[in-house]
Amino acid sequence: MEPKSPRPAERDFYLAEFRGRSLGLVLADGRESESEVGAVLDQLAENPTRCVLISPDRSLLEEFASVVTEPDESPSWPGRVWEAIDSDGRVGVHVVGEDRGQEASAFAAECRRVTLKLKLSKLVWIQQDGGLSSASGERISLVDLEELRRLQTAQDPGDPIRAALLREVAVMLEHGTPSISVCSSQGIFQELFTYAGSGTLFTKERYTHVRDLGLDDFDAAADLIRVGTEDGFLLARSPEEIHFVLSHAFGVFIEGRYLAGIGALLPYPDEKAAEIASLYTVTRFAKEGIGGHLISYALEKAREAELGRVFACTTSQRVEGFFRRQGFEAVSVEALPRSKWKGYSEERVAEVTCLARNTPRAAD
Repeated sequence: MEPKSPRPAERDFYLAEFRGRSLGLVLADGRESESEVGAVLDQLAENPTRCVLISPDRSLLEEFASVVTEPDESPSWPGRVWEAIDSDGRVGVHVVGEDRGQEASAFAAECRRVTLKLKLSKLVWIQQDGGLSSASGERISLVDLEELRRLQTAQDPGDPIRAALLREVAVMLEHGTPSISVCSSQGIFQELFTYAGSGTLFTKERYTHVRDLGLDDFDAAADLIRVGTEDGFLLARSPEEIHFVLSHAFGVFIEGRYLAGIGALLPYPDEKAAEIASLYTVTRFAKEGIGGHLISYALEKAREAELGRVFACTTSQRVEGFFRRQGFEAVSVEALPRSKWKGYSEERVAEVTCLARNTPRAAD
């Protein structure tokens, strides 16, 4: 099956995150990853994003970077890397060892040493096996350090390559590397440039924080609204309606960095009600309870504003099921504020399912 191409909006969202930073790419696949890595490097070069390529294959590095260096103990080595990368946008770092057998440990340790020495903002480890999978074969999309410790304990001792990788990932997270992705060469575009990803994203912690969005968050939020609309989970809105939604939007952030989902609370003060609108979660974080965090935040905001009832409208059965699990019940169109339907055609109104529930204060 051909890898899914990233939507322009998704790609641009992640390019903005990478812009001006230094990413590390470990080419554990060697020549097998050559064409995919070349295409990704072209995208990052236009961004621009600095790239540090790490591999035991010096000739492969020389195809991608005009300067290839060897890591050493010299205190000026990071400075030499900076000089090379500043002029070319990328640099190759040749490390010893092959990713096989007993040498897997030395290879992974060298990659870790380079990553921590240069304090890279993200590391992408490209290998044939891709990211982690559960016992049932389902992809594990997100792993924090605590879960990683459990995975290390359960790891098959007969797989020294994977064991060495997980050990060094844990050390890098402990010592300040913000995030590490492990994916296959075929999935690198999806991993870097789509909300769903293709491999496993490792972060130190899994804490979530919900807050109102500010101007600097609007680009990402608008992209999520666009994706949710294209996928049929959100109702189509006019540009003016989207402006109104963004002005009342909030989001869930993982580790304070990764926008995992958005929503908006649109007030109808005359009716003491509010609408939860444009609720959408990033696929990668779908199992993190992001939707529940968004609903709880919206209910609390409504309670603080002394709005006794919140409601939502959808044409998606999946979205309807989610709201029902959050305690919402189906209501008639007439039960909602009349001004909600201004500009709606009869056909559009007929397609919508309306759901509502009381805020905590009203329930008390």
